[in-house]
Formats: sequence, structure tokens, C-alpha cells
Amino acid sequence: MAWHSRRLPGFSGSKLRWLLDNVAGARQRAQRGELALGTVDSWLLWNLTGGTLHLTDASNASRTMLFNLHTGDLDVELLRLMQIPREVLPEVRSSSEIYGAAATEILGAPVPIGNLVGDQQAALFGQNCFARGQAKNTYGTGCFMLMNIGRQPTVSRHELLTTAAWKCHVQTEYALEGSVFIAGAVVQWLRDGLGLIRSAAEVEVLAASVPDCGGVYFVPAFAGLGAPHWDQYARGAIAGLTRGTSAGHLARAALEGIAFQVADVLEAMRQDAGMQLNELRVDAGACANNLLMQFQADILGVPVLRPKVIETTALGAAYLAGLACGFWPDRRAIQLSWQPERVFEPTLSADEMAQRQNRWAAALNQAREWEPRETQ
Repeated sequence: MAWHSRRLPGFSGSKLRWLLDNVAGARQRAQRGELALGTVDSWLLWNLTGGTLHLTDASNASRTMLFNLHTGDLDVELLRLMQIPREVLPEVRSSSEIYGAAATEILGAPVPIGNLVGDQQAALFGQNCFARGQAKNTYGTGCFMLMNIGRQPTVSRHELLTTAAWKCHVQTEYALEGSVFIAGAVVQWLRDGLGLIRSAAEVEVLAASVPDCGGVYFVPAFAGLGAPHWDQYARGAIAGLTRGTSAGHLARAALEGIAFQVADVLEAMRQDAGMQLNELRVDAGACANNLLMQFQADILGVPVLRPKVIETTALGAAYLAGLACGFWPDRRAIQLSWQPERVFEPTLSADEMAQRQNRWAAALNQAREWEPRETQ
């Protein structure tokens, strides 16, 4: 059976079940083989090939709630429990192979299609996290951290997701994943909600106008807390305010709040994987913020590596497709092309880091379960 966090409602299995149960005639049409159901990758492939290929890969299949991480295929028992006929779902294939070609009338030529992979798994591959224990974090509206855990899936004891990272040839590699709901979105709130900045890029200048957070801690739990806390009743909290608190302190605390959330996820990964992280590779828009990246290194106590190409989701998909068509002969050739643009080394002492983490934990407790729990 597949291992999935009970906290992730975004997986498609329950939605497919709902469609079959609630759309008039859908289940009957599925039983007659008139429907094709899948994730967005299979939908894109179907359309690009003019409706001739209905395929997916292990990384996307593991997002359906219907995938068996041990067998590498859709799970018979899960399909039975969800009452979804196997015939309507795509065949599970490798993440890197030539599946077929795009229809000429769509792209103007029969362009080979050589990659199907989930976005966060693509970023992990794009960051060249090929060894067990290597991890990346994507800083977007939210944060998504993945750690390569090798060729055996590990059951998380800390509410993380175990997922297929990718399948190349016959070998599947796995990852632990943790998601933070609010990251870059807190900067948008400082801009649009409070009017402290006119553009997202200004937040670093404002935060750098003060030497430290001034004792202010900002838990941006606007939509509850994600991994590893999973508290839908939490709400945003700002602790430690004084008459001396300025806009700069709020901006700095907001950025530090992003880094603290990432550190919480990483600590859960360390415990689940049973290993220490030597470095964290970072990508996406908010990783361009030098102050945030420096504090991330400080609070983790390990170097943070920002690559020259920070759009690593697209890069990882390109790497996998390039391997399929022979553009790159192997992963070693890909590793030679990956280069860090900057390395942020930790500067906090162990005592100071522990003190900051303790104050964060106290602020986190104030944010938790703020909203009353729903009663039946």
C-alpha cells in the first residue's frame, strides 16, 4: 500500500471517486471504457499525442493516493477501496524515457516526449540531489522541501510525505517531503495588507535596516500550519512587540519566520531519515533574498547553496528528458553542469541558535489552535 500523509487533501484519488459517484453517467461510462482519468501530466501527454497515449510516471502516480510504493504500480487494494476501475487510469512508466512523439499538427513536427515528473521531484533532480540525504527547498508562495532517502521508502513518524522521487530505467528512488503553507505569501501580505513595501524586492532592504529582529517573532500561519505541525486551527501570530518595534523589525521577523518553518520541516526529516544534513540546496524566487538565505543557514547550522539557475523545476524536467534522448549520457555529465552561484555559511553560535529556536517554539505555541475546533 502507498504511504501518504493523512493531512494532504490535494491527492486525486478521492476526487476521482467523487466524480464517478456524483457526475451523471460517469461510472457507467468508466465501466464501458469511455473515460480516461489521471493527473495533469497524463492529460498533457494525451493532448500532445492527439489522444494516443495515456501514461504517467511514478512521481505523479504517487500523488494519486492509489500508488503502491513497493511494487511501483497502482495498488489493487486501494483501487478496490476507492471503487475506481483500473482501466480508466494511465499506465505507470519511467520518469525518463521516450514515450512517443507530439502530434505534428500541434508542434509542427513529431517532437519526442521524454519526461513525465512531478514539479517538486523535478526540482530535486534539477538540484542534483542524487545521493541519499541530499535535500532541496523551494521558496515560492509556500515552501516545499524534499530529501532523497534512497532506494527504499521510509515511513515518516513525523507527518511527512513519503513519495517516489523519480523512476529511471527500472530503479525507483524515494524522497521525504514537507510543505510550508506560507512563505513568499507573507511578503505579499507586508506589501498588500500592511503597505510596508511597494514591491516584494523591497523587503530585504527594509529588513536590513535593523541589525536583528528586536525580539519579534512572526508565525505566518494565515492558513494554518503545514508540516510537521499540521494544525488547521492555527492562525498568524506576532510575538515580542514593544514600543520600539519598527517596520524593519516586522519585515525581518517575517523573513525569519519563513526560515524557522523550513527548519522545523528539516528537523522532522533528520529524525525520519536518521541522518544529519550536510547542506541545503535552495531554489525559486524567494531564494534570491540574501538576508533570508543567510538566516536560513544560521538557523540550520549548515551551508545553504543557491545555484546559478534557480528555476530548477524546469531544469530537472529538462535533465530527465535529456537523459531519455541521449543529450546527456548519464547523471555524472549533469552534475558537471550544476554550479552554485553563492554559498551561505552559518554564523550563529550553537547557544544563540538554540535560544532563537526556543523563542520561535514559544511563538509557535501562541499561534497553535487559535481557532476553536469544529464540533460535530
